[in-house]
Amino acid sequence: MTKTDDIIESLVRDLKPVPRHALRRSLALGILPALGLSLLMMLAIPGLRVDMPDALTLPVFWIKSAYNALIAIAAFLSVFRLSRPDGSEGRFFDRLALIFAAMAAVAAIQLIMAPAGTYRVLILGSSALHCPFLIFGFALPVYAGTVWSLRRAAPADLRLTGFVAGIAAGAAGAWVYSWFCTENGMPFVLIWYSLGILLTGALGAVTGPRLLRW
Repeated sequence: MTKTDDIIESLVRDLKPVPRHALRRSLALGILPALGLSLLMMLAIPGLRVDMPDALTLPVFWIKSAYNALIAIAAFLSVFRLSRPDGSEGRFFDRLALIFAAMAAVAAIQLIMAPAGTYRVLILGSSALHCPFLIFGFALPVYAGTVWSLRRAAPADLRLTGFVAGIAAGAAGAWVYSWFCTENGMPFVLIWYSLGILLTGALGAVTGPRLLRW
């Protein structure tokens, strides 16, 4: 018994308490610089939309930005909860459904109020084929930064954590992309932006169990 106690004492002798906000700091250090990198990529490659002064006066621009920002915030809050062994996703999927439903309502109202001849533009725009993939590209640095932070944590459900982290990164990438995108159709945003976000979520679900293993 004495030997066992001695062994335990030797194992814990040099242990130091983890700082109270270490996890928050780790996530901030991983996510914020990565988001900055995504913004720099957007500015350096496609650049801001050419009509930005006018776009800033349009409600649809801010609705598009808010849609992505709200998903990202909800997902990152869930990532924080999931990063602990006893953590859960909270009510993330309820919040995600609520945000999606609100955006769907806005898209439906825009379609109802628009002439039938503009439906194709509102739904497909001029960039439907590459929009989701550009969002995915802008999301990759944020996903990498989030994974870097989570590897210093101890999530239990690696696939779920990876999926939610991917959704968070995808929404952040979509928010970055929205500063370049000239599409003003809310149905376009609902369909093609959401697809880009889901692509990153799928990446997280596939790679999470391998990248987040501890």
